Amino acid sequence: MSTNEKTVITVKADVNAPAAKVWEMWVSPKHITQWNNASDEWHTPSAESDVREGGRFTARMEAKDGSMGFDFAGQYNLVQPTEKLRYTLDDGRKVEVLFSEEDNITTITESFEAETQNSVELQQQGWQAILDNFKKYAESNP
Repeated sequence: MSTNEKTVITVKADVNAPAAKVWEMWVSPKHITQWNNASDEWHTPSAESDVREGGRFTARMEAKDGSMGFDFAGQYNLVQPTEKLRYTLDDGRKVEVLFSEEDNITTITESFEAETQNSVELQQQGWQAILDNFKKYAESNP
């Protein structure tokens, strides 16, 4: 692999809900604050999302004990409601999220360029944990 190629990590979940509901819960700030955390020690106290090409999003992620926090932020590059999102994080990494519905089950496939501070395994585990939390939230909120 050349030095300018990025490592891409993919996480996936099957959500027992139609794509329209999954999409709404994925992009709506009132929902993002409910599911966007990898563990019970973290939360997302605020979120903003201007879901259009060129629109920006921010989710403030913080440890509940106040010891650390950061903004997960970027700009949407492609918005195809209920099908696909592409965005660029503020650190330049690219992310693609695909939504595919069959028989009221929506498969979410999220691919992102890895950062260099944490191991690929840790990043995959963290993003998968957030996606699993989304699945749990979406399936338990009719």
